[in-house]
Amino acid sequence: MVEYKCFNCGKKIDSTTLRKRVRCIYCGSKILFKPRSIGTKVKAI
Repeated sequence: MVEYKCFNCGKKIDSTTLRKRVRCIYCGSKILFKPRSIGTKVKAI
C-alpha cells in the first residue's frame, strides 16, 4: 500500500482511497506527492 501526502494540508492519504480520482479527501487539493525516506550518509574516516 502506497501512502501519499497532500501538498496543501499535509495530511496522509492511502492509495486505496485514490482509486477513481486524485484529490485530497480532506481539503480537495489535486496536488499529492509521495514522501521520500530520509537517507543517512556515513563518512568513512
